[in-house]
Amino acid sequence: MRTYYPPVGFHFRVSFFGVGNDTDMQFQEVGGLTAEVTTEELAVGGENKFTYRLPTRAKYSNLILKRGMLNDSGLIDWMRNAIENFEFKPVDMSVDLLDENHEVLSTWNFVQAYPVKWVISDFKALENSFVVETIELSYQYFKRK
Repeated sequence: MRTYYPPVGFHFRVSFFGVGNDTDMQFQEVGGLTAEVTTEELAVGGENKFTYRLPTRAKYSNLILKRGMLNDSGLIDWMRNAIENFEFKPVDMSVDLLDENHEVLSTWNFVQAYPVKWVISDFKALENSFVVETIELSYQYFKRK
């Protein structure tokens, strides 16, 4: 009998297709892997105890990526072009959850991602910490392989 162990969440890989280089793909945190179905309420005449809740469409939250700030980055050039020049070039991307042998356990593919927010952490003279940049991306949908 084989024992199952849940995967760890600290071994992952982020890939952008058509933007950046290998250095650009190293992140310390990935968040926002959320999908939900929105509903619409429908009141039916004569029924006062409840309303029907009907599914309408899927809704996805923004993907949030965090990493130490880089000075030379194709990914940041892509983001700056979108935010500063309002020239968007949506790209497909993926997040792979890896096992201890660097084999892919699960993959989330994101379709037509583009930047919507870029945050640089605060500078604090009394703390010994790295500058972290947070990248927030919107996308059409994701699929888990």
